[in-house]
Amino acid sequence: MVSLLFTAHSEYSVLLDEPSSRASRASAIESHLNPPPEDYGRSIFADKCTIQVKAGSGGHGCISFLREKFIAEGPANGGDGGTGGNVYIQAVKGETSLHKLARRGALRATRGKNGQGKSKGGSKGEDILIKVPVGTVIREISRHDPVGEEEEDKKQFEGLIDSDESPGRGQFRRDKWILYPSAVPSDYNDVAFPTLPRARRSNLAALQPRAPVCLDLSETMEKPMLLAAGAVGGFGNPHFVSRETPRPKIASKGEVGMSLKLELELKLLADVGFVGLPNAGKSTLLRALSRSRARVGDWAFTTLQPNIGTVVLDNARGRPRHQAFGPDGEVLTQFTIADVPGLVPDAHLDRGMGLDFLRHIERARVLAFVIDLSTGDAVETIKVLWKELVEYQKVKDREMYARSEGRKKLIDWSPYSDTSAEPEDASLQTETPGSRLGSTTATPLPLLQTSPISTKPWLIVATKADLDGTKDNFKLLQAYLEMLNQGTKEHPGEIKNAWKGRVNVVPISAIRGEGVEGIPTQVISLISSN
Repeated sequence: MVSLLFTAHSEYSVLLDEPSSRASRASAIESHLNPPPEDYGRSIFADKCTIQVKAGSGGHGCISFLREKFIAEGPANGGDGGTGGNVYIQAVKGETSLHKLARRGALRATRGKNGQGKSKGGSKGEDILIKVPVGTVIREISRHDPVGEEEEDKKQFEGLIDSDESPGRGQFRRDKWILYPSAVPSDYNDVAFPTLPRARRSNLAALQPRAPVCLDLSETMEKPMLLAAGAVGGFGNPHFVSRETPRPKIASKGEVGMSLKLELELKLLADVGFVGLPNAGKSTLLRALSRSRARVGDWAFTTLQPNIGTVVLDNARGRPRHQAFGPDGEVLTQFTIADVPGLVPDAHLDRGMGLDFLRHIERARVLAFVIDLSTGDAVETIKVLWKELVEYQKVKDREMYARSEGRKKLIDWSPYSDTSAEPEDASLQTETPGSRLGSTTATPLPLLQTSPISTKPWLIVATKADLDGTKDNFKLLQAYLEMLNQGTKEHPGEIKNAWKGRVNVVPISAIRGEGVEGIPTQVISLISSN
């Protein structure tokens, strides 16, 4: 039994290959499954975070003139500013958490370099690539797009000023123009500024997702996706040469990069999610199956946030211990387990942080109900857990229905439209995130779309089966599941459109590592068939 326990552990393969005594193996098991407090590892898992991304701003144009022998006053030859760096995003394998992005908070692409003399353009800013786990949902909270705001202002007020009455020269704007370095403030009144160039966007901006950003990265991406294009650089002084001003001493500044505030959330937390009451042995079971160093203890609420463990099926040291294939036919070399904190009665009413814990359970592919055979009736425990899951699903369905009905009753209104008639420009009725003309109230984000909990495959793991007095309780659980599989018993959650597969139970002793070798086989069969 001891040798079977570590079939899912790559780090303990040396214990199996090298000859050792039974006592040393037993001590290794005990040190991992019942560790001292200094062996605990802090979970850094994060399945939801908010980040601020900013595309690089454009570099400034250069004010320069040709300087050669026998040429007293050469023509303007200042280069244009470089384009700012882009922000890309890519869903890759191997990433299982968002804690790296949550720790950084803000990600900024570098700005483009300024133009140089001899008509040398500035170099492009460095791009940034955001790598997220497969199954990440990205939703936009707000945005600040200076170029878009300038285009909107021009569109709103283009009919208020007659083009024939427009002044012959522009005005100095510190955020748009650059003067020759030797200029003094009194020169501002003497310089004939041309008409301000219109706001420009990079050609790559056409590849950006439409606002508001709402992406579901459910598959591995071979190529990154553009999230925010860098701003274009400013013009050098050759762009402003005219008959009146053959040697202009002005250049334009680069555009300011767009910034986005995004919410990232994992749609699939793990392949398997542990569901159970507090102190049912979930963390000990996680340590028995994986390399996790989750905190364990003989008291309730030892786990306060999800712990993620990885069960290795193929350690690349010979023939795989388990031959497994995913739903898409891909060979599975490992699967992940989420140790979700224990649920308490009325968890769907957010008692004991119940809504947060139920949200984690909702995003597991397979549910593993961890039942303590030494405390209470196992059948009643299953019914209590399923009741909380079903009630949570009802609460979520009502919330989604309320939001969908609320959107139908919204009234489109704009301060630039006549209340007695429809506005001529239909674009005034739409509100984009970050718009200064929109409502000041924040639009709620759409709910995360996941499959209903009742449709997920599930199994039961009966823990603490080595204790006295648990045999009768296990037999009652077996009899109940047999009637449930035959259809003579109603689903424990009293729902009709539930998963119709066969429910199995695996008796184990997690603290001793006995019986856990049967869990990967059961999980693989459920993942492959669903």
